[in-house]
Amino acid sequence: MHTSPGKVVLILGANSDVAKEAIQLYVEKGYFVIAASRSTTALQDFLRQRDIPQAKVSILHFDAVSFDTHRAFYDALPFKPHIVLYAAGFLKNNEEALTDWAGSFQMMQVHYCGAVSILNIIAMDNSNKQLERIIGLSSLSGVRGRKSNFIYGSTKAAFTQYLAGLRQYLFAKNITVNVIVAGYIRSKMTAGLSLPGSLMLEPVFIAKAVVNAGKRFTMVPGLKWKIIYNILRILPESLVAKLP
Repeated sequence: MHTSPGKVVLILGANSDVAKEAIQLYVEKGYFVIAASRSTTALQDFLRQRDIPQAKVSILHFDAVSFDTHRAFYDALPFKPHIVLYAAGFLKNNEEALTDWAGSFQMMQVHYCGAVSILNIIAMDNSNKQLERIIGLSSLSGVRGRKSNFIYGSTKAAFTQYLAGLRQYLFAKNITVNVIVAGYIRSKMTAGLSLPGSLMLEPVFIAKAVVNAGKRFTMVPGLKWKIIYNILRILPESLVAKLP
């Protein structure tokens, strides 16, 4: 293990639009970032486009669904992290997911199975005394089951519940676990979807919520989405059934 270059952030699924903005924000705050993704070339291009110093970011290959590689990936990290962000994502629209098992399974693996696999390894590493925070990027789609997106939503709901339990499990170790419950994000994953423009959030807005995470478990960026989140939680089932 090399001498740590200050505080270290490990971002898993680092080629997501939110994760890339988080890379820049963390670097600006003085962190060293380990950006892990299948898309290492895209990340290198991003660093060049933003003039982010290569010395502040290490780009590694990570595949959320290649479970048997996760232990070796973690053991080979150049530095153990202070902060971990899980931002890997995959989306199949609900009508396709209902008939395409491979697409449904991919969402389950990326959002839940992959997260549990790698985050369990990270959380159970008692040799890493500097781990202070784990953050998961989830979705309002996981708050209530709705007929338009319940397969995607169910994978995010499972991820959120895992993080809730992990938070309790790690409380005695003084490690904070946060979940970002995000609404619609203007990103490559939602490109082509018919979504209301007034509710779209920019990736950098979500990334700011990530890097400024406090002690609370659930963070819902954006006032409109906070209102929607609270309504969804208390809405009677008979009204939820009328939602799109």
